[in-house]
Amino acid sequence: MKPLLRLNKYLLKYKGYILLGIIFTVISNFFVIIPAQLVRIAIDYVVESFSYFQVIEGEAIGIFARSLFLKYILIFGVLILVMALLRGFFLFLIRQTIIIMSRLIEYDMKNEIFEHYQNLPLSFYRRNSTGDLMARITEDVSRVRMYLGPAIMYGLNLLILFPMVIGYMLSVNVELTLYSLLPLPVLSVSIYFVNNLINERSEKIQRSLSGLSTFVQEAFSGIRVLKAFVREEDSSRQFKEASLDYKDKSIRLTMVQALFFPLILALIGVSTILTVYIGGIQVIEGTIGYGVIAEFILYVNMLTWPVTSLGWVTSIIQRAAASQARINEFLDVENEIVSSEGLDTFIKGDLEVKNISFVYPDSGIKALDQISFSINSGESLAIIGTTGSGKSTIANLLMRMYDPDSGEILIDGKDIKAYDIAALRKQIGYVPQDVFLFSDTIGNNIGFGLDTIPEGVVEKAAKDADVYTNIIDFPNGFETRLGERGITLSGGQKQRVSIARAIAKEPSILLLDDCLSAVDTKTENAILNALKEIMIKRTSIIISHRVSSAKLADKIIVLDDGKLVEQGTHEVLLEKKGVYAELYEKQTQTSETVEED
Repeated sequence: MKPLLRLNKYLLKYKGYILLGIIFTVISNFFVIIPAQLVRIAIDYVVESFSYFQVIEGEAIGIFARSLFLKYILIFGVLILVMALLRGFFLFLIRQTIIIMSRLIEYDMKNEIFEHYQNLPLSFYRRNSTGDLMARITEDVSRVRMYLGPAIMYGLNLLILFPMVIGYMLSVNVELTLYSLLPLPVLSVSIYFVNNLINERSEKIQRSLSGLSTFVQEAFSGIRVLKAFVREEDSSRQFKEASLDYKDKSIRLTMVQALFFPLILALIGVSTILTVYIGGIQVIEGTIGYGVIAEFILYVNMLTWPVTSLGWVTSIIQRAAASQARINEFLDVENEIVSSEGLDTFIKGDLEVKNISFVYPDSGIKALDQISFSINSGESLAIIGTTGSGKSTIANLLMRMYDPDSGEILIDGKDIKAYDIAALRKQIGYVPQDVFLFSDTIGNNIGFGLDTIPEGVVEKAAKDADVYTNIIDFPNGFETRLGERGITLSGGQKQRVSIARAIAKEPSILLLDDCLSAVDTKTENAILNALKEIMIKRTSIIISHRVSSAKLADKIIVLDDGKLVEQGTHEVLLEKKGVYAELYEKQTQTSETVEED
């Protein structure tokens, strides 16, 4: 139960719902017990009245007695019906308090977890899979909700109904009470074990279904590759194997579930038989009346579900505790990327990097080693290097996705850690290497970084990124909805929409992280020419493995295996005949060969 203590703050917040739920549970249980007593009185009345009625049946008074007899029976029937309706009404109120409370807490929990996810650093997402993150905010929260709703509701009902019913049964007849309740503990323990088996096999089915869904998703997403390599039959065979595993697990679950209701009915039957047998003996002895047997049978049936639910509730609590432990594991992760001063001010764009080194915490790879460079406001810098040289790591450090292990980054002469993180990132136009577009309209994707989208801003950004013509050629123009991850667009179009999204918010610093890798040389030149106007009066950093992307930059630095090996202008670096000149020569020859082909 320890992990579930984290939920006490929510229970305290919604304590009014719990108090009302308790009150309604007590009232509803009164309307459960009273009908059983009415049944006892009615049966005893019928038995006694019938014996008198037989004596006076042939006389005139018999007709009057018969009408009076039927009248009282009707009154008993109406009272029992009213009690049932009142109980139903209060059961409705119980669900409207406790179950609604569980839904409100579920809503709060999901918001808390999602907000916490949003605030965690990039390193957290490198360590944990998307599927695991989603499972904790959906399946695990749902299991916790079952504890907060049904488990609490049925638990309260058990705690309230049990002492009320058993206390009254003992006051009527102790011996009959003990015999009639004898099978109920066995029922509860049996249900507990059966329910554990059901849960265990249900989880196996869930994992099997998850694997099956993942396989189908990959098969449909990669259908082009499947067809190209003629692997349809092999894929179908693997799907049949996965489906067979799911089918076998489902059948095993059904076999266990088949025990559930027969077990309940068998033990209720045993309890009823004991009640009738022991009660019958006492009726013969004249200790009790016929109505007591009927009353006790009703009480046994009343207690059957609460006792049955005890095993079910215990299982729910166990699963909820395990799920809450998983949720707490992520909620306890702290974000080390915090602002030291919360500085929220306009950034001009002067940038200085002093001896920064960085090792990725999850992999232990040293990405940067003693890197230093500077760039003035309104100037442009190109960072060139081969794959794995540490280019994108610099982009992550400038965006404060990570903090360097040593060294410092200064913006406008102030440590980057002093700035409010949100205020800093709002003033940086970032175009990532791996473009991600949302399943929304093109216009909303371009205006994504703006709280409100002023008229004409989206269109201007599209023109600056050289994608405007492509967009207006679509039937719905900027209202065209993109498929998942922007699948509707080509690679080059996605890159340019991503650039438009970055420049739409008029950033002080423009950070292009190898964003032209998916476009050809001709399109690259067109975008770079468009970027000339965009880069004026704002600090621009172009990260690329292509030397052709560096021709707009005022300064170039060259990285190799995490170290800064060269820096200078394009002409100076060519004269050095070093790494940059070698890259330039290789890539120029490659371009010429491609053009000749």
